[in-house]
Amino acid sequence: MSTRPEKWLLLDTASLYFRAYFGVPESVKAPDGTPVNAVRGLLDFIDRLVKDHRPDHLVACMDADWRPQWRVDLIPSYKAHRVAEEHEAGPDEEEVPDTLSPQVPIIETVLDALGIARVGVARYEADDVIGTFTARAEGPVDIVTGDRDLYQLVDDARGVRVLYPLKGVGTLQLTDEAWLREKYGVDGSGYVDLALLRGDPSDGLPGVPGIGEKTAAKLLTEFGDVAGIMAAVDDPKAKLTPSQRRRLDEARPYVAVAPKVVRVADDVPLPEVDTVLPRTPRDPVALEELAARWGLGGSLQRLLATLAA
Repeated sequence: MSTRPEKWLLLDTASLYFRAYFGVPESVKAPDGTPVNAVRGLLDFIDRLVKDHRPDHLVACMDADWRPQWRVDLIPSYKAHRVAEEHEAGPDEEEVPDTLSPQVPIIETVLDALGIARVGVARYEADDVIGTFTARAEGPVDIVTGDRDLYQLVDDARGVRVLYPLKGVGTLQLTDEAWLREKYGVDGSGYVDLALLRGDPSDGLPGVPGIGEKTAAKLLTEFGDVAGIMAAVDDPKAKLTPSQRRRLDEARPYVAVAPKVVRVADDVPLPEVDTVLPRTPRDPVALEELAARWGLGGSLQRLLATLAA
């Protein structure tokens, strides 16, 4: 009997269907003319990932709230430039291409009929769901995402890697601690500090003005972490240039709240869900109807064959 630890594959689903949408031509349509390029592209992605990485557990992690209010309360600019419509009662609506939005419910029903665990939790982003599954997993974890924020979870000792798609999912950058150190001069846990100092325009995180990626890496090497850097600001003997000292001092209110915003949550209340990689579809009748209605053809057949193998 095998005693090897069970392997997890966690998908940042929205990140992958966005990539599928832009990577597969919109001429890929259902019989009724509805574009299904993101649906078929995502099924092809999952097929390739399962074939190449043979996980025991597979979870499609979802954004139940792509811009949680508790993060916005701390940093109001958080993802503000991506809001299409504000809602008083629930999550704001994210700007999504017109022909992608109608494909998301199709993706969800297809994953459900296949029996692939799909988990989104109110008030949390997919990143937080991934962070919590990673914290709980007892075996190695591969996280598939086009979002560099998740580099913070990389941990060689626990076998946690990020597979970052460079071209489709055929070419994945395997991100481990050696790669992070070579590229950024930090390991997984240091990536949070690097990201908050450097800022991230794509997430509306301002960072500390005048502290770019290279300077942030240098300061972290010198002082260990953000707490060490801020202690150095108060130490006249510490090796900081006058402008670095002034800028960091002025950024104190931001530096005080940014770690909570940038750090992925690892304590999300996850629902009870069967994460085991399905060998056969959970609802074959529904799946057959979905395949016919949306013209899922070879993409679905290939994935079903891979899961059965």
